[in-house]
Amino acid sequence: MKTETVRFGIIGCGLMGREFASAAARWCHLLDTAARPEIAAVCDRNTGTFPWFLDNFPTIRRATDDYGELLARPDVDAVYVAIPHHLHQEVYCAAIGAGKHLMGEKPFGIDQAACEAILAASRRHPHVFVRCSSESVFFPAMQRIGELLEQDAFGQLIEVNTGFLHSSDLDPDKPINWKRRIEYNGEYGVMGDLGMHACHLPFRAGWRPRNVRAILSNIFKDRPDGSGGRAPCETWDNATLLCEAADPAIRRTFPWTIKTQRIAPGQRNHWYTEIYGTKLSVRWSSVHSDVLHVLKYEGGEQIWGEIQTGHETAYKTITGGIFQFGFGDSILQMWAAFLHELVHGKPIKRFAGCATPEEAAVSHRLFTAALASQRTAATVPLS
Repeated sequence: MKTETVRFGIIGCGLMGREFASAAARWCHLLDTAARPEIAAVCDRNTGTFPWFLDNFPTIRRATDDYGELLARPDVDAVYVAIPHHLHQEVYCAAIGAGKHLMGEKPFGIDQAACEAILAASRRHPHVFVRCSSESVFFPAMQRIGELLEQDAFGQLIEVNTGFLHSSDLDPDKPINWKRRIEYNGEYGVMGDLGMHACHLPFRAGWRPRNVRAILSNIFKDRPDGSGGRAPCETWDNATLLCEAADPAIRRTFPWTIKTQRIAPGQRNHWYTEIYGTKLSVRWSSVHSDVLHVLKYEGGEQIWGEIQTGHETAYKTITGGIFQFGFGDSILQMWAAFLHELVHGKPIKRFAGCATPEEAAVSHRLFTAALASQRTAATVPLS
């Protein structure tokens, strides 16, 4: 089978830009792929990020601090854009307008208006493939949950809980960064940073929040500014959202609780999903990522069982199925999903596709309503 090469530019050479480049470098880890990425150009305002890329990727033909120059290059087919949220609308729309296939970082715009502008640009250029970064759904246990959803195995849904908790800001003396400033990160705060991880699988299942009651917390009001003083922290550290969600398959609603936290004592980087139904319930946590807890109710005793999922991936790799799966593997799977859908026009299966611009737009409606709920201390319907 002939493998197509897709030449990528990376705009934003920070942590996630390096993660994508690293995934591209180990593409041979995947089996039977119809396309492979090649890093052709990089762009960042901080040119000090370039040496790592240039030292490790001889395919790079241009390193620039001007994203317009990168987008104008005919030897760039697609771009990965990982930049602060206030720049999403400008750069995403420019990439789409230049005809470059786009993987953009969440939340896909600093606010709802920005997201709608990006979505409109995508609709004006239907030949450009556009997706939103989100890795958690590609863990094997999450893929198992997706298969159970496709089989309608849960019966009537009773309750769903999803979240992303970590402790990156637990230290009050950690210097302030752009994610603590509204002009760069947006008013959503932690919801914009982490929310798609908690929403990706539910949105792909077709569940839509009808309303939300939100409790948002700004725990540390200021942080060191790097110059001997302190600067105000303007964005939300933690968010708890209680939604009434609709399941279109059975036309009934159920409670869905979403938690996103940057200050979560005892956590490092913890994704979780819990689904409780009348016939089947499941629990998964990335703390023990290869274990899926399952309770099948057929009358009588209720007994939770454990399934060790191992390396059972949607996109096959050279790794044996008995071995554990990690974050770097989820990045590789997400990019395999992007290129598979780019080439074939659809994901290999329903829950093995990257988040769409439309799903990102649903998250914006949810987070905008959550901000209104926090201001009014009331349940707010989604527009």
